Amino acid sequence: MQCSVPLFDAVPLITVFVCVVLGQWLGRIKLGPIQLGGVCGALLVALLVGQTGCMVEGSLKDFAFALFIFAMGFSAGPQFVENLNLRGLRFGVLSIIEVVFVFAIVMTAVKVLGLDAGTAGGLAAGAATESAMVGTAIEALNRLGLAPESFKALQANVVTAYTLTYVFGLITIVLFTNLLAPRLLGIDLKQDSARLAREMEDEDGSEIGAPAAPDLVGRSYRVAQPGLTVAALEAAFEGQVAVERVRRRSASVAVAQTLALEPNDELLLVGRRDAMLKAHALVGPEVAGTETNEIVLVERDFVMTNRQAEGRTVADLRREAPVELRHGVFVKSVRRMGMQLPSLNKIPLQRGDVVTLQGLQRDVDRAGDVLGKAVAYGNKTSLVFVGLALIVGLCIGHLSARIGGVPMTLGSGGGALLSGLASGWLLSRRPTWGTFPPAAYELLKDLGLAVFVVCVGLSAGPQAAVLLREHGLALPVVGICVSLIPALVSLWIGHKVLRIDGPILIGAIAGQQASTPAISAVVQTANSALPVVGYTVTYALSNVLLPLMGPAVVFVAHQFSH
Repeated sequence: MQCSVPLFDAVPLITVFVCVVLGQWLGRIKLGPIQLGGVCGALLVALLVGQTGCMVEGSLKDFAFALFIFAMGFSAGPQFVENLNLRGLRFGVLSIIEVVFVFAIVMTAVKVLGLDAGTAGGLAAGAATESAMVGTAIEALNRLGLAPESFKALQANVVTAYTLTYVFGLITIVLFTNLLAPRLLGIDLKQDSARLAREMEDEDGSEIGAPAAPDLVGRSYRVAQPGLTVAALEAAFEGQVAVERVRRRSASVAVAQTLALEPNDELLLVGRRDAMLKAHALVGPEVAGTETNEIVLVERDFVMTNRQAEGRTVADLRREAPVELRHGVFVKSVRRMGMQLPSLNKIPLQRGDVVTLQGLQRDVDRAGDVLGKAVAYGNKTSLVFVGLALIVGLCIGHLSARIGGVPMTLGSGGGALLSGLASGWLLSRRPTWGTFPPAAYELLKDLGLAVFVVCVGLSAGPQAAVLLREHGLALPVVGICVSLIPALVSLWIGHKVLRIDGPILIGAIAGQQASTPAISAVVQTANSALPVVGYTVTYALSNVLLPLMGPAVVFVAHQFSH
């Protein structure tokens, strides 16, 4: 079919970026808690533009998908590996439920409705809202040795089935996690989240590392109370304020925990703003001096790699760490999979968590060196490291084994995903081996996937109507079942068997379907970040397991259809 738009025919790349831009705009439109997102938006636009016959030939599609899935694996690598333990297995059961039931329901639909391998792959990807599965399914089709016309038709079915079922799968999981699941559990999501948050608070009611943690301040005070030591004074502040300098008769005195403070000593205190309000009563009057103008408070991020800190909470580390190590260091926040965790008194740290420390430069560096590795926020990417990792991954994906006469292989996408996982994990342990800043891999994820789905959407456009006429009404119904049934099973097992708290369980169910819109809506409904605790574990696992399931869906469906 000849392209009917002269500009698109002359410069095909313009077609790609027009679809990406319009798709991103379409994906931002919100209807209540429902938002399509840029990927589905770009695919819808590409299907429409594809009706003109305009498409992009060549290997741009494969190149973009390899970059996307490598970057996705890289970002998930540290958390995925750290969750391969007994603690992660508790939540990992939910991701396994997702994979097993999605596969079983799709295969049932293949037998009952007579779906082809392409439609089956697109149905699984769309209903499970896992865009990466589109790429792994199409790669699997390419390995079946089909005639070019047959491959093109099945590829179009993947894209069309994905687009049609994604909308229904997304609406189903958002409504389930926000409305149906809390009712089935008999809880009020907002009230239960508030109750759990209170249980995780400090004894004095303050939350360690809460999102609204007050900023640090530095103040100078003159000692009016005799008999104080540095240790006793810091204990009176409950660890929220540290003595950084002592000046006695205009001379500096070395700060030590055993140092006895004398009347008229001038102290430089650094700590949280609300705790500093007690300084006047505990120490004496505030004085205007030059000390406070000289201090520079810093805030730095560290990737937690210390094995001894793994499994401990921030409160545990505060109690157990030597005074010399924790002195003057304050934990502002902890991020996992890019999402900030709520209060941290009862949430164990994992290697790969990004911990934000505040304090004086020397204190932060001292504690950070023990905790892990400083996060490098430079703007340089080690292309040698990234390129070598991609080469290794693509080579792994090329390996195949015949099972039942069918060549089984990870494909380029699966290989790039595994190499991304390994690379992300390695760099979290050995940051000196290379750099791949978050801004760089987020760009590759967003742009790579958008370009990929546009390329396949353009080529599928002319044949999309065929699938809609054949299975148009049945696919949305099956898509709702694929989204709803695993969520219901996980809700029952998570509540009755695993005994996971309601808000955290609901977050984990959003994660098992790798649904960012669902967790965003849950956090908004709960008015709390607590559901994120469950979401990060299942999201990391499902983002790997579901794409790897794509080839299995295609191969088995192909066998059924023959």
